[in-house]
Amino acid sequence: MSPRLESSTLLDKEFIAKIEQLELVSRKIASGQIRGERRSKRRGQSNEFADYRPYSTGDDLRFLDWNIYGRLERLFLRLYEEEEDLNLNILIDSSSSMGFGEPNKFLYARKIAAALAYIGLVNQDRVRVSSFNEQLEPLFGPARGRRQLWKLLDSLETVDTGKETGTNLFKGCKDFAVTQRLTGIVIFVSDFFDRRGFEEALKFLLAGRNLEIYVFHVLAPEEIDPKYVGDLRLVDCEDGIEADVSISRPLLKAYKRNLNSFRAEIQEYCTGRGMHYSFTSTEVPFDKLILGYLRRRGLLR
Repeated sequence: MSPRLESSTLLDKEFIAKIEQLELVSRKIASGQIRGERRSKRRGQSNEFADYRPYSTGDDLRFLDWNIYGRLERLFLRLYEEEEDLNLNILIDSSSSMGFGEPNKFLYARKIAAALAYIGLVNQDRVRVSSFNEQLEPLFGPARGRRQLWKLLDSLETVDTGKETGTNLFKGCKDFAVTQRLTGIVIFVSDFFDRRGFEEALKFLLAGRNLEIYVFHVLAPEEIDPKYVGDLRLVDCEDGIEADVSISRPLLKAYKRNLNSFRAEIQEYCTGRGMHYSFTSTEVPFDKLILGYLRRRGLLR
């Protein structure tokens, strides 16, 4: 085992062995800048024959099948499978609130990023990883190939949540939309704790017609089912706002109702616009999320 992998908090040798044969799946795959490992639904000019179709004015005469013309006296074009490049963009929320929880939300998010990015690298996909809090910060890529694993892990191991920085979903998504190629798969990981809301932010991702968007809503167990009781002073870790509250059972019930409503609102927004929404607690074993749930959802095979 490599000493660098031995010391990684994100991936270990045993887990890598489990995901080695997986690949990312996109139903909206679009052509990249170079030929990749996947078969396109379109027809191109590779060496593997796929089908015929009748000739139309303006078609490339190099692909006419003269043998068929000799037999049928009709013009047909030979069609070939075209291999396409898949872009994988991963965006992880690095605002202060992501540093909360046991297990820690930001560590969990970086594990998701590391696992999916590695699967992409192994399959020669074009992988890019960025974080965002008050602005977008490129961390890794674009790159491809398993030899990039160490650079990937180094970038994710060293990044941290911004101290006293709030979540700016709008700015992060906007910066991404105007600087990246909007094709392939986008993995978006956040706790969605942004007072300004999420709708206008996620609209920027929808600008890419060929994007397959997976939204991961990650919360800590303490946020899903808080155990606090009595008189407390709560401090918002992102904007420093303080509030004196007396936590009672009715208040906790109201909190859970509001949280469930918030989750349902995000899910409805995403699914209604063709995005894949997944909610998870950091308490869910990480290997089950990747090897089980994401394979059932069709992101991996």
